[in-house]
Amino acid sequence: MLIGAHVSTAGGLDKAIERGTELGCESIQIFNQSPRMWRPTKYGEEDFAAFREAIDDSPVEAVVIHAVYLINCATKEAELRKKSLASLTHALRIGDAIGAAGVVLHPGAQKGEALGPSIKRAAKVIAAAIEDSDSCPLLLEQTAGHKGLLGRDFDQTAELIELAGGGKRLGLCLDSCHLFVQGYDVTDPNHLSAIVDEADEKVGLERLQCLHVNDAAAPLGSCRDRHANIGKGEMGKKGLAPFLSEPRFEGLPATLETPGPNKKGTDKKEVTAAKRLRTAGLKARGKS
Repeated sequence: MLIGAHVSTAGGLDKAIERGTELGCESIQIFNQSPRMWRPTKYGEEDFAAFREAIDDSPVEAVVIHAVYLINCATKEAELRKKSLASLTHALRIGDAIGAAGVVLHPGAQKGEALGPSIKRAAKVIAAAIEDSDSCPLLLEQTAGHKGLLGRDFDQTAELIELAGGGKRLGLCLDSCHLFVQGYDVTDPNHLSAIVDEADEKVGLERLQCLHVNDAAAPLGSCRDRHANIGKGEMGKKGLAPFLSEPRFEGLPATLETPGPNKKGTDKKEVTAAKRLRTAGLKARGKS
């Protein structure tokens, strides 16, 4: 497992590698543009070359891009759908240029519309973005179970992938907090194993290419997407250790998206804490 954190690209793409290295990251996650604006960042080949050189000379082994939160692939509004497609396509093209492990996407929100047509609209936008980019995987993040958000269970994710063409570039991202508040008890190794079995049966583990590691500030089954710092939430240290040591998660980028001790994002101590919890989890499973 490649434990890391979401880091800023302020000052240039290559600066994200510098920040990740300072935090002790083995992988990093970035936004391809400001998450609060539609305007894409105009990166060029010099930016991409600087990033590739920086990552080659660093301990960071993988980078994941998170698509901006403004995107709603399921919307009926033509202008918002157009902007969503353009932003998602841009993210995938940036991913192509820097060799990203994938672009993580929140599939969309119904906004009061019927579920079936919403899933079809989202799948159409996703398929179009895939078609208009080269090879970067698009990873659908399983959401926290809030009514109206797509991707709230493995059945919906599987349907989205099928309707979007079912190609190999379509993948899955699992978030420990989202699963927990959705009602999946990932704090218990046996329960977690059954959850992974379900993901394999319905989506396929070959599509699981990224993890988000967050404690939960809301109770099991609450469907409230509230991240807590590592070991400080409802899951706790003992609860996160099984997730961090799940055998079938080996080799995956695992991004911390925590508030951080000063609410400025994950710090080095949290990355180190996650690594220690992984070691403790492996020991509990009888592995070194």
